[in-house]
Amino acid sequence: MSFSQDFLALAQQKGVLRFGEFKTKAGRLSPYFFNTALFDDGLSFGELCGYYAQAILASGIKFDTLFGPAYKGIPLAAGTAMHLAAQGHNKPFCFNRKEAKDHGEGGTIVGAPLRGRVLVLDDVISAGTSVRESADMIKAAGAELAGVVIALDRMERGTGEKSAVQEVRDTFGVPVIPVATLEDLMQFIVGTPALTTYLPAVKQYRATYGVGHS
Repeated sequence: MSFSQDFLALAQQKGVLRFGEFKTKAGRLSPYFFNTALFDDGLSFGELCGYYAQAILASGIKFDTLFGPAYKGIPLAAGTAMHLAAQGHNKPFCFNRKEAKDHGEGGTIVGAPLRGRVLVLDDVISAGTSVRESADMIKAAGAELAGVVIALDRMERGTGEKSAVQEVRDTFGVPVIPVATLEDLMQFIVGTPALTTYLPAVKQYRATYGVGHS
């Protein structure tokens, strides 16, 4: 999708997306680096949330509430809710605090109640821990997990043969909606002459650690 290419161009411009040789948490040498925490100013973060809104609308997913898991999901949920509202889709949003508050309104959920079909917004899915914690909170509130939205699907295996994204899909039976995938990233490289020298390394990494579509 064209917005995926625009998103990757923004990511590269901000240094969120870089090419070279980087060691991942799993100890793999990756030819690219991607860190959404580097969307660290109002303009670029606002654009990031706009791309989340575009991905949600393009997916056609049905949902009632947006949920942002602490901490990275908190501004994503707020910013994306604002972009959706500006496009005529005004939805309630909420997020959790790490520690339960024992005064005031109490509890761990801040914002709108967790109700109906809940769409979780996070930056990436690595081990799926954040999604499991979110799913537990949603279930405890009597609501239903509708799906998960992330910035980038790296499309690479975790500890087994499946990717973390595939494991979440299979475990919870819900869609995972990425703003961009590794396939989009490879298209971006092909379309950017200054980056084409990195294409063989990315292809090799995909061949070694990649997964197909689930």
